[in-house]
Amino acid sequence: MDWGLKNRISSIIKPQNNRALMLAVDHGYFLGPTEKLEDPKKVIAPLLKHCDSLMLTRGVQRASVPATTDTPMVLRVSGGSSIIGEDLSQEDITVSIEDAIRLNASALAMSIFVGSKYEYQTIVNLGKLVSEAAKYGLPVLAVTAVGKELGKDARYLSLACRVAAEQGAHIVKTYYCDNFEKVVQSCPVPIIVAGGKKIPERDALQLTYNAIKGGAVGVDMGRNIWQSEHPVSMIRAVRAIVHNNQNVDQAFKLYKKLVSEESKKKPNQKKSNKPNNPNQKKSNKPNNPNQKKSNKPNKPNKPNNPNQNKPNLNQK
Repeated sequence: MDWGLKNRISSIIKPQNNRALMLAVDHGYFLGPTEKLEDPKKVIAPLLKHCDSLMLTRGVQRASVPATTDTPMVLRVSGGSSIIGEDLSQEDITVSIEDAIRLNASALAMSIFVGSKYEYQTIVNLGKLVSEAAKYGLPVLAVTAVGKELGKDARYLSLACRVAAEQGAHIVKTYYCDNFEKVVQSCPVPIIVAGGKKIPERDALQLTYNAIKGGAVGVDMGRNIWQSEHPVSMIRAVRAIVHNNQNVDQAFKLYKKLVSEESKKKPNQKKSNKPNNPNQKKSNKPNNPNQKKSNKPNKPNKPNNPNQNKPNLNQK
């Protein structure tokens, strides 16, 4: 393995503990403006410093990620079907190696659909991508996509992960399942577990813990982080499991603590508005001459100014 390839992989899977926390924001390539990911730039900004790498498309990278970041980019290079199309498995390579290099990608990512109608096309494309990427020392992450008809059991995922590794993928992203250890044991390259659909925060932390305990090097979470009501607190709790070996109870306790600290800051913001209007009470008195207190001394003047109250009625 060349030095450049090793170096890029080590930026994604940290060599000090062989762990990885990847943040997935590539959902729009087939889902469009996913809920709470409508504005990728706003979503990515507070989370970027808490992840080891960011999985995304070239469009989002160019438009929504600051070029000053040193967070590694895992660039999705496959696509071709959307959620409203006939078959999501009909994907092809959509990004050239040259463009990936221009974007300074640390790794390339694509999906394979083992057992689907377009199985052959996606597996052959993976092999071709690995061959092309090898010329430039770029690692390839293969995503074992699943569907309702494919399932997520250990037998299927073991097959899909092994096929991806056999084609030369350097990292495989797959799903957690019962007997996950069997999936890891049958795959000769590191496995990262997908977060999947949004689930309660504690359940997502349990998923993270189970994945690490089962032999995965880390997780690639998206919706379970940025669809949380407290994304930064959530990613920090996930990180505590991945990199600090905390258990679920410890991580969830950390999450609740961070949420509490976050909520305490909000009332303080309201209080800070008071000094901005120190004369508010004083200024209100002359602006409301028809208040009860101000009306009392004006009663004797009524005969001299019979139309005094009319403008105030118009104001109401």
